[in-house]
Amino acid sequence: QVQLQESGGGSVQSGGSLKLSCAASGDTRCMAWFRQAPGKEREGVAAIDSDGGVAYADSVKGRFTISQDSAKNTLYLQMTSLKPEDSGMYYCAADRLMTAIQALGHQSVLIDYWGQGTQVTVSS
Repeated sequence: QVQLQESGGGSVQSGGSLKLSCAASGDTRCMAWFRQAPGKEREGVAAIDSDGGVAYADSVKGRFTISQDSAKNTLYLQMTSLKPEDSGMYYCAADRLMTAIQALGHQSVLIDYWGQGTQVTVSS
């Protein structure tokens, strides 16, 4: 069992930046960020895998950057040029077998491990 703990959420004005962190208690092949706004379905934001694969949702390409520090088992999400529509609960996720592309695809419901989430609020 891998425990995931997110941090770094908060409130920011439109155009601002935030950096999320996710500390993992063990190794996995893939780690990812998802988000969910009130009344909306959960959506994949970005994912990274141990083969160097990276995937982003179209809505965040060019604005968000996913990275990881393997030595610290920590995942990051640098978010810039934030928009009100980026608001929501952001969840860290990890899977033992999936690639980054698989994690953001239709297989996301099968992801092994999930964090509790950290809230991001972007005001206009």
